[in-house]
Amino acid sequence: MRSVRLLLVLAAALVVLPSCSGRAPLPPRAVELNDAGARALAAGDLDAADARLSVALEYAPDFVDALVNLGLVELARGNFERARRLLLRARRLNPDVAQPHHALGVLAERERRPDRASEHYREALAVDPGFVPARANLGRLQFDAGQLDDAWLTFKKLTEAAPNSPEGPIGLVETLIRLGRATEAAPILRAATARFPNEARLTVLDARFHLRAGRTERARELLLPLATRHDEVGVTALAWLGVVELVLGRPREAAGAARRSLDLDPDEPLAAHVLAQALAALGDPAATAWAERAKLSR
Repeated sequence: MRSVRLLLVLAAALVVLPSCSGRAPLPPRAVELNDAGARALAAGDLDAADARLSVALEYAPDFVDALVNLGLVELARGNFERARRLLLRARRLNPDVAQPHHALGVLAERERRPDRASEHYREALAVDPGFVPARANLGRLQFDAGQLDDAWLTFKKLTEAAPNSPEGPIGLVETLIRLGRATEAAPILRAATARFPNEARLTVLDARFHLRAGRTERARELLLPLATRHDEVGVTALAWLGVVELVLGRPREAAGAARRSLDLDPDEPLAAHVLAQALAALGDPAATAWAERAKLSR
Protein backbone atom coordinates (compact mmCIF):
# COMPACT_ATOMS: atom_id res chain seq x y z
CA MET A 1 0.00 0.00 0.00
CA ARG A 2 1.08 3.57 -0.53
CA SER A 3 2.72 5.56 2.23
CA VAL A 4 0.93 8.83 1.47
CA ARG A 5 -2.67 9.15 0.38
CA LEU A 6 -3.33 10.80 -2.95
CA LEU A 7 -5.98 13.40 -2.26
CA LEU A 8 -8.63 12.09 -4.58
CA VAL A 9 -11.71 10.82 -2.86
CA LEU A 10 -12.75 7.36 -3.95
CA ALA A 11 -16.34 8.11 -3.04
CA ALA A 12 -16.25 10.82 -5.67
CA ALA A 13 -15.79 8.04 -8.15
CA LEU A 14 -19.35 7.03 -7.45
CA VAL A 15 -20.63 9.64 -9.81
CA VAL A 16 -24.39 9.86 -9.56
CA LEU A 17 -26.05 10.19 -12.92
CA PRO A 18 -28.72 12.80 -13.51
CA SER A 19 -31.12 11.96 -16.27
CA CYS A 20 -29.90 12.44 -19.80
CA SER A 21 -31.55 12.00 -23.13
CA GLY A 22 -31.56 8.35 -24.13
CA ARG A 23 -32.19 6.59 -27.38
CA ALA A 24 -35.95 6.90 -26.97
CA PRO A 25 -38.18 9.33 -25.08
CA LEU A 26 -38.46 8.45 -21.42
CA PRO A 27 -41.59 8.80 -19.29
CA PRO A 28 -41.28 12.10 -17.43
CA ARG A 29 -42.01 10.39 -14.14
CA ALA A 30 -39.11 7.97 -14.71
CA VAL A 31 -36.79 10.92 -15.25
CA GLU A 32 -38.03 12.64 -12.08
CA LEU A 33 -37.61 9.49 -10.01
CA ASN A 34 -34.11 8.87 -11.33
CA ASP A 35 -33.08 12.40 -10.48
CA ALA A 36 -34.60 12.07 -7.01
CA GLY A 37 -32.87 8.73 -6.55
CA ALA A 38 -29.58 10.25 -7.64
CA ARG A 39 -29.93 12.99 -5.03
CA ALA A 40 -30.72 10.44 -2.33
CA LEU A 41 -27.67 8.37 -3.32
CA ALA A 42 -25.45 11.45 -3.18
CA ALA A 43 -26.81 12.17 0.31
CA GLY A 44 -26.14 8.60 1.44
CA ASP A 45 -29.82 7.67 1.83
CA LEU A 46 -29.58 4.28 0.15
CA ASP A 47 -33.07 3.08 1.02
CA ALA A 48 -34.73 6.13 -0.52
CA ALA A 49 -32.45 5.91 -3.54
CA ASP A 50 -33.29 2.23 -4.01
CA ALA A 51 -37.04 2.84 -3.84
CA ARG A 52 -37.01 5.78 -6.25
CA LEU A 53 -34.71 4.14 -8.79
CA SER A 54 -36.64 0.88 -8.67
CA VAL A 55 -39.87 2.69 -9.50
CA ALA A 56 -38.10 4.62 -12.26
CA LEU A 57 -37.17 1.26 -13.79
CA GLU A 58 -40.77 0.09 -13.53
CA TYR A 59 -41.67 3.04 -15.75
CA ALA A 60 -38.73 2.41 -18.09
CA PRO A 61 -36.95 -0.97 -17.64
CA ASP A 62 -34.19 -0.05 -20.10
CA PHE A 63 -33.39 3.33 -18.51
CA VAL A 64 -29.59 3.18 -18.52
CA ASP A 65 -29.03 6.02 -16.05
CA ALA A 66 -31.35 4.46 -13.49
CA LEU A 67 -29.71 1.07 -13.93
CA VAL A 68 -26.27 2.57 -13.28
CA ASN A 69 -27.49 4.53 -10.28
CA LEU A 70 -29.16 1.45 -8.82
CA GLY A 71 -25.94 -0.46 -9.44
CA LEU A 72 -24.11 2.19 -7.44
CA VAL A 73 -26.62 1.79 -4.61
CA GLU A 74 -25.90 -1.93 -4.50
CA LEU A 75 -22.18 -1.25 -4.69
CA ALA A 76 -22.44 1.10 -1.71
CA ARG A 77 -24.27 -1.66 0.17
CA GLY A 78 -21.57 -4.17 -0.65
CA ASN A 79 -23.85 -6.26 -2.87
CA PHE A 80 -21.22 -6.68 -5.57
CA GLU A 81 -22.91 -9.40 -7.63
CA ARG A 82 -26.20 -7.52 -7.93
CA ALA A 83 -24.28 -4.35 -8.74
CA ARG A 84 -22.42 -6.22 -11.47
CA ARG A 85 -25.62 -7.54 -13.05
CA LEU A 86 -27.17 -4.07 -13.14
CA LEU A 87 -24.06 -2.41 -14.54
CA LEU A 88 -23.45 -5.06 -17.18
CA ARG A 89 -27.06 -4.74 -18.29
CA ALA A 90 -26.66 -0.97 -18.56
CA ARG A 91 -23.50 -1.42 -20.62
CA ARG A 92 -25.22 -3.90 -22.95
CA LEU A 93 -28.10 -1.50 -23.47
CA ASN A 94 -25.82 1.41 -24.33
CA PRO A 95 -22.05 0.85 -24.53
CA ASP A 96 -21.64 4.32 -26.06
CA VAL A 97 -21.92 6.23 -22.78
CA ALA A 98 -19.10 6.42 -20.25
CA GLN A 99 -21.03 5.85 -17.03
CA PRO A 100 -21.53 2.05 -17.09
CA HIS A 101 -17.87 1.49 -17.98
CA HIS A 102 -16.79 3.81 -15.20
CA ALA A 103 -19.06 2.25 -12.60
CA LEU A 104 -17.71 -1.18 -13.49
CA GLY A 105 -14.26 0.27 -12.80
CA VAL A 106 -15.36 1.41 -9.37
CA LEU A 107 -16.74 -2.07 -8.71
CA ALA A 108 -13.43 -3.64 -9.77
CA GLU A 109 -11.59 -1.34 -7.37
CA ARG A 110 -13.86 -2.37 -4.52
CA GLU A 111 -13.00 -5.95 -5.38
CA ARG A 112 -9.30 -5.05 -5.20
CA ARG A 113 -8.72 -5.59 -8.91
CA PRO A 114 -6.93 -2.37 -9.93
CA ASP A 115 -5.75 -3.67 -13.31
CA ARG A 116 -9.31 -4.54 -14.32
CA ALA A 117 -10.52 -1.21 -12.94
CA SER A 118 -8.00 0.63 -15.11
CA GLU A 119 -9.31 -1.20 -18.16
CA HIS A 120 -12.87 -0.10 -17.41
CA TYR A 121 -11.74 3.50 -16.88
CA ARG A 122 -9.93 3.42 -20.22
CA GLU A 123 -13.09 2.09 -21.85
CA ALA A 124 -15.03 5.00 -20.35
CA LEU A 125 -12.47 7.45 -21.71
CA ALA A 126 -12.59 5.85 -25.15
CA VAL A 127 -16.28 6.77 -25.18
CA ASP A 128 -15.87 10.20 -23.57
CA PRO A 129 -12.31 11.59 -23.21
CA GLY A 130 -13.66 14.39 -21.02
CA PHE A 131 -15.30 12.15 -18.44
CA VAL A 132 -13.60 13.49 -15.31
CA PRO A 133 -14.15 10.67 -12.78
CA ALA A 134 -12.70 7.97 -15.02
CA ARG A 135 -9.57 9.95 -15.86
CA ALA A 136 -9.10 11.02 -12.24
CA ASN A 137 -9.44 7.45 -11.01
CA LEU A 138 -7.12 6.12 -13.70
CA GLY A 139 -4.50 8.67 -12.64
CA ARG A 140 -4.96 7.74 -8.99
CA LEU A 141 -4.46 4.05 -9.73
CA GLN A 142 -1.31 4.84 -11.71
CA PHE A 143 -0.09 6.97 -8.81
CA ASP A 144 -0.78 4.20 -6.32
CA ALA A 145 1.06 1.69 -8.51
CA GLY A 146 4.13 3.94 -8.67
CA GLN A 147 3.59 4.66 -12.37
CA LEU A 148 4.28 8.31 -11.75
CA ASP A 149 5.13 9.41 -15.28
CA ASP A 150 1.90 7.83 -16.52
CA ALA A 151 -0.03 9.47 -13.67
CA TRP A 152 1.51 12.85 -14.49
CA LEU A 153 0.40 12.53 -18.12
CA THR A 154 -3.09 11.40 -17.14
CA PHE A 155 -3.59 14.35 -14.78
CA LYS A 156 -2.07 16.75 -17.29
CA LYS A 157 -4.60 15.55 -19.87
CA LEU A 158 -7.33 15.94 -17.28
CA THR A 159 -6.47 19.59 -16.72
CA GLU A 160 -6.90 20.16 -20.46
CA ALA A 161 -10.00 17.99 -20.93
CA ALA A 162 -11.80 19.41 -17.88
CA PRO A 163 -10.39 22.84 -16.95
CA ASN A 164 -13.38 23.54 -14.71
CA SER A 165 -12.65 20.55 -12.48
CA PRO A 166 -10.16 20.64 -9.59
CA GLU A 167 -9.32 16.95 -10.01
CA GLY A 168 -6.65 17.58 -12.65
CA PRO A 169 -4.52 20.08 -10.74
CA ILE A 170 -4.94 18.17 -7.47
CA GLY A 171 -3.59 14.99 -9.02
CA LEU A 172 -0.93 16.87 -10.97
CA VAL A 173 0.42 18.65 -7.90
CA GLU A 174 0.47 15.46 -5.83
CA THR A 175 2.26 13.55 -8.57
CA LEU A 176 4.86 16.27 -9.09
CA ILE A 177 5.58 16.27 -5.36
CA ARG A 178 6.13 12.51 -5.44
CA LEU A 179 8.39 12.94 -8.49
CA GLY A 180 10.52 15.41 -6.55
CA ARG A 181 9.38 18.31 -8.72
CA ALA A 182 7.74 20.46 -6.06
CA THR A 183 9.09 23.63 -7.68
CA GLU A 184 6.98 22.88 -10.74
CA ALA A 185 3.99 22.00 -8.57
CA ALA A 186 3.95 25.27 -6.62
CA PRO A 187 2.60 27.58 -9.38
CA ILE A 188 0.04 24.96 -10.39
CA LEU A 189 -1.18 24.84 -6.80
CA ARG A 190 -1.37 28.64 -6.56
CA ALA A 191 -3.40 28.87 -9.77
CA ALA A 192 -5.72 26.05 -8.73
CA THR A 193 -6.29 27.56 -5.28
CA ALA A 194 -7.24 30.86 -6.87
CA ARG A 195 -9.58 29.11 -9.30
CA PHE A 196 -11.13 26.76 -6.72
CA PRO A 197 -10.92 28.68 -3.42
CA ASN A 198 -13.34 26.37 -1.60
CA GLU A 199 -11.67 23.08 -2.52
CA ALA A 200 -10.50 21.57 0.77
CA ARG A 201 -8.10 19.13 -0.86
CA LEU A 202 -6.15 22.05 -2.28
CA THR A 203 -6.01 23.55 1.21
CA VAL A 204 -4.36 20.37 2.49
CA LEU A 205 -1.81 20.56 -0.32
CA ASP A 206 -1.20 24.24 0.48
CA ALA A 207 -0.58 23.32 4.12
CA ARG A 208 1.95 20.72 3.02
CA PHE A 209 3.83 23.32 0.99
CA HIS A 210 3.94 25.65 4.00
CA LEU A 211 5.24 22.76 6.10
CA ARG A 212 7.97 22.02 3.54
CA ALA A 213 8.98 25.69 3.65
CA GLY A 214 9.22 25.69 7.46
CA ARG A 215 6.06 27.72 7.97
CA THR A 216 4.75 25.20 10.47
CA GLU A 217 2.28 27.40 12.30
CA ARG A 218 0.69 28.50 9.02
CA ALA A 219 0.34 24.85 8.01
CA ARG A 220 -1.35 24.15 11.33
CA GLU A 221 -3.76 27.07 10.85
CA LEU A 222 -4.83 25.68 7.49
CA LEU A 223 -5.27 22.12 8.72
CA LEU A 224 -7.13 22.72 11.98
CA PRO A 225 -10.52 23.67 10.43
CA LEU A 226 -10.37 20.63 8.15
CA ALA A 227 -9.55 18.29 11.04
CA THR A 228 -13.17 18.44 12.24
CA ARG A 229 -14.48 16.81 9.08
CA HIS A 230 -15.58 13.19 9.01
CA ASP A 231 -14.66 12.45 5.41
CA GLU A 232 -11.48 11.56 3.59
CA VAL A 233 -10.32 15.17 3.64
CA GLY A 234 -10.63 15.07 7.43
CA VAL A 235 -8.67 11.81 7.55
CA THR A 236 -5.82 13.30 5.54
CA ALA A 237 -5.88 16.66 7.31
CA LEU A 238 -5.59 14.94 10.70
CA ALA A 239 -2.68 12.82 9.50
CA TRP A 240 -0.79 15.89 8.29
CA LEU A 241 -1.74 17.78 11.44
CA GLY A 242 0.00 14.98 13.30
CA VAL A 243 3.11 15.63 11.21
CA VAL A 244 2.92 19.32 12.08
CA GLU A 245 2.62 18.55 15.79
CA LEU A 246 5.67 16.28 15.58
CA VAL A 247 7.67 19.06 13.94
CA LEU A 248 6.54 21.43 16.68
CA GLY A 249 7.80 18.96 19.30
CA ARG A 250 4.35 18.05 20.64
CA PRO A 251 4.19 14.24 20.45
CA ARG A 252 1.11 13.95 22.66
CA GLU A 253 -0.87 16.24 20.34
CA ALA A 254 0.57 14.41 17.33
CA ALA A 255 -0.60 11.08 18.74
CA GLY A 256 -4.06 12.51 19.33
CA ALA A 257 -4.37 13.76 15.76
CA ALA A 258 -3.10 10.46 14.36
CA ARG A 259 -5.53 8.44 16.46
CA ARG A 260 -8.45 10.58 15.31
CA SER A 261 -7.38 10.03 11.72
CA LEU A 262 -7.17 6.28 12.27
CA ASP A 263 -10.57 6.26 13.96
CA LEU A 264 -11.99 7.55 10.69
CA ASP A 265 -9.86 5.29 8.50
CA PRO A 266 -7.87 2.49 10.14
CA ASP A 267 -5.86 2.04 6.94
CA GLU A 268 -4.50 5.60 6.76
CA PRO A 269 -0.75 4.97 6.28
CA LEU A 270 0.60 8.40 7.18
CA ALA A 271 -1.39 8.47 10.42
CA ALA A 272 0.02 5.07 11.40
CA HIS A 273 3.55 6.37 10.81
CA VAL A 274 2.89 9.54 12.81
CA LEU A 275 1.41 7.56 15.69
CA ALA A 276 4.47 5.29 15.79
CA GLN A 277 6.80 8.30 15.90
CA ALA A 278 4.73 10.09 18.52
CA LEU A 279 4.48 7.06 20.80
CA ALA A 280 8.22 6.45 20.49
CA ALA A 281 8.86 10.04 21.58
CA LEU A 282 6.54 9.48 24.56
CA GLY A 283 8.31 6.25 25.52
CA ASP A 284 5.19 4.18 24.89
CA PRO A 285 6.00 0.50 24.16
CA ALA A 286 3.10 0.37 21.67
CA ALA A 287 5.31 2.37 19.30
CA THR A 288 6.97 -0.79 18.00
CA ALA A 289 3.71 -2.37 16.89
CA TRP A 290 2.61 0.83 15.20
CA ALA A 291 5.97 1.12 13.44
CA GLU A 292 5.49 -2.38 12.02
CA ARG A 293 1.96 -1.51 10.96
CA ALA A 294 3.21 1.65 9.24
CA LYS A 295 5.79 -0.41 7.29
CA LEU A 296 3.10 -2.78 6.05
CA SER A 297 0.97 0.11 4.84
CA ARG A 298 3.64 1.57 2.57
